[in-house]
Amino acid sequence: QVQLVESGGGLVQAGGSLRLSCAASMRTFRLYTMGWFHQAPGKEREFVAAISWSGATTDYADSVKGRFTISRDNAKNTVYLQMNSLKPEDTAVYYCAAAWRSWGTDVEYDYWGQGTQVTVSS
Repeated sequence: QVQLVESGGGLVQAGGSLRLSCAASMRTFRLYTMGWFHQAPGKEREFVAAISWSGATTDYADSVKGRFTISRDNAKNTVYLQMNSLKPEDTAVYYCAAAWRSWGTDVEYDYWGQGTQVTVSS
């Protein structure tokens, strides 16, 4: 059974930084596109960033470009989201997700983590 476990969330002041991690259990992690999504209270879940299985290609939501960086370490089965210059509107539960060898605007993710809370105070 595939498990994705997020960590690194917390409370931070506006302008601060956090680094989220997502540890994956599947042996074929290197063949999965990994994504980060967030969901604020009362809102739908939204795409934040994605990284291809090789790590060569990344994609970001316009709202986080230049502030967030997604990366992966296939040797550690882990994907990261470095979040800098955080804003109160970044407050949400952040989820990581895995998609088998898929890339593009309509990627369907096969597995999801339980999420980690990020709260940015003004």
